[in-house]
Amino acid sequence: MTITVAITAPGNMGAAVGARLVQHGANVLTSLQGRSAASAMRAEAAGMVAVEDEKLIEADFLLSILPPKDALPIALRLAPTLRAASRKPVYIDCNAVSPDTVTAIMQVVQDTGTPFLDGSIIGPPPRGDGSHTKLYLSGPMGDTALKLKSVGLNVIPLDAPVGAASALKMSYGGITKGLTALGSVMILAAERYGVGDELNSELAASQPQLFAWLKRAVPDMLPKAYRWVAEMDEISAYLGERPESGIYNSIARVYEDLAADWAAERSDVAVLTKVFGGKGTA
Repeated sequence: MTITVAITAPGNMGAAVGARLVQHGANVLTSLQGRSAASAMRAEAAGMVAVEDEKLIEADFLLSILPPKDALPIALRLAPTLRAASRKPVYIDCNAVSPDTVTAIMQVVQDTGTPFLDGSIIGPPPRGDGSHTKLYLSGPMGDTALKLKSVGLNVIPLDAPVGAASALKMSYGGITKGLTALGSVMILAAERYGVGDELNSELAASQPQLFAWLKRAVPDMLPKAYRWVAEMDEISAYLGERPESGIYNSIARVYEDLAADWAAERSDVAVLTKVFGGKGTA
């Protein structure tokens, strides 16, 4: 029997996950409500079928894959349709949100009688054999992991409640995206004080692995910085009242500034592109 999976939106990650599912025999639905022409093109290229919300929730599984700021709003938008449905999908929130936020989303979804799982995607959009993109799941699993594995997803079930998968994503993203921000701001600071070339030479000589990592991470970050603002705010919330929470509040503002620069004059983008490579263009 064909498994039907709904994906809330065909962004870069959502469309890539959708394509992977289609390649492995799943029927994949998505929504184009409020989406751009580029989203429609991604959905078509991935083999996803665009439908209205009423059809979206007829799937076996509904994967919410969106920027973090949209995770709760999409649950609220779909809640009336989920409540009215006689047959409910398994709703899996796969977004980079804190355990508190995913708990709030769970409450919205479960109030409609819909089963809920906490998910976190770690890795790039799936390509090739898909092994570098992992979907961690926590909560009452049933046979969800097995079924999603059968249609090509690299699912790793956690023997833990809702909130655990999100905590893993927050911790992992806090390290990788935090390090990307630190590398960016220190390169920019060195450039402002006229020692940019010297810092770059020193990093290449004494920290070659770190420098090579930043050369991959920073150019990849620049066009996506606007999406990372809310994720850093979620990580700050994840850390609660601890002093380190302020680190990620500040990193959120770093990504906010980089996103604004990317959209406007690109003076900082030009410096980072000179050091780390990349086109520095949309």
